[in-house]
Amino acid sequence: MTTASPDSPPRDPLPKEPHLMPTTRVAVRGVAIFEAVKGLIVLLVGFDLLRPMWRELGFSGDELVRHMHLNPASRIPHIFVDVTSRFEGMSLMPVALGALGYALVRFVEAYGLWRQRTWAEWFAAASGGIYIPFEIRHLIIHEHHRLLTALILAANIVIVLVMARALRRRGAIHA
Repeated sequence: MTTASPDSPPRDPLPKEPHLMPTTRVAVRGVAIFEAVKGLIVLLVGFDLLRPMWRELGFSGDELVRHMHLNPASRIPHIFVDVTSRFEGMSLMPVALGALGYALVRFVEAYGLWRQRTWAEWFAAASGGIYIPFEIRHLIIHEHHRLLTALILAANIVIVLVMARALRRRGAIHA
């Protein structure tokens, strides 16, 4: 094992790959954070789907929201609690396990993007792109949640463009 001389610059724990310019690297890491947040949200919803079991154990989804220092009366936490309360009495273990699986996929994707792995860039481009036709269809056909759908559509388009740029710079795709 060699030791660095006192005059040498400190070693970067995450080496900068030459294929990504700093702006692209920041954009890819932004997508990584976005995917991790999506996984966390789905994981929390999945755990809240187990509310009937939690009640038997003396714990509720409202307590989870408060434990996370969120105001249960504010808009997003209230929607979270309201939607999940509609499922009481159903067997929700399969849905909760599906949420866990989805969250794990998003966490693995976020890790790969953060570490600038080619497979994660391909996966993010494909998983973002696959939803675009469905979101466009939803905007055309449905009257409700148009703003949310438009925001999700825009986010997925941005993700696909960022990943395409990163993959092009890596030389994995040719324009």
